[in-house]
Amino acid sequence: MHRLAIYDMDKTITRRATWTLFLTHYARSRPWDGIGLSAVPGPALLYAFKLIDRARLKEMTQALVMGRRADLKTATTIAEDFGARIAAEDVYDEARARIAADRAAGYRVVLATASYDFYVRPIARALGIDDVVATPSTVDGELMIARIAGENCYADAKLRMIEAWMAKEGIARSDAQIRFYSDHVSDAPTLAWADEPFAVNPHAKLRALAVEKGWPILDWR
Repeated sequence: MHRLAIYDMDKTITRRATWTLFLTHYARSRPWDGIGLSAVPGPALLYAFKLIDRARLKEMTQALVMGRRADLKTATTIAEDFGARIAAEDVYDEARARIAADRAAGYRVVLATASYDFYVRPIARALGIDDVVATPSTVDGELMIARIAGENCYADAKLRMIEAWMAKEGIARSDAQIRFYSDHVSDAPTLAWADEPFAVNPHAKLRALAVEKGWPILDWR
């Protein structure tokens, strides 16, 4: 029997959402390239009025701040620095303790998040997490392209991507005991699929759903 403890990242184990934080960090690291940061509210407004979806919002803001084609080595270096800072300064102590307890109980810890893989992996490594399911970035040779390479790892797509990762790892659902932790109701499909769902730092909609379903509620704030 495989034991998996799967964690969402933003506002579940981290205190804040990380994408805007990363864009700000990138812009400060390369101010001559980061002029587009001031234009980020534009796509955010389009998303607020439901004129674009989350995936397109991510691509547009990446293009504004990092450029449509960013130097891969530079982006990776900045992402490594950002990941180390987030892991050191922005992760709940309770999350660290829970991850350690799951690992000690024999669970394989997985980070499953809508955030881009290129900066999630440094955060995961700093937390001692080897397995990551995240929104895939597009790489073309020595360039990082402002385009998602597949699906945005969000809502139903997150569950599909977790299942695809399990298949790749040779883990059958019938042979797995799965815990899943999330703060947001968009993860309801994965919470319902898990054997042990946990609503962590839930916003109002997820808290209401957790009460209705009888899911445990953890508050690390």
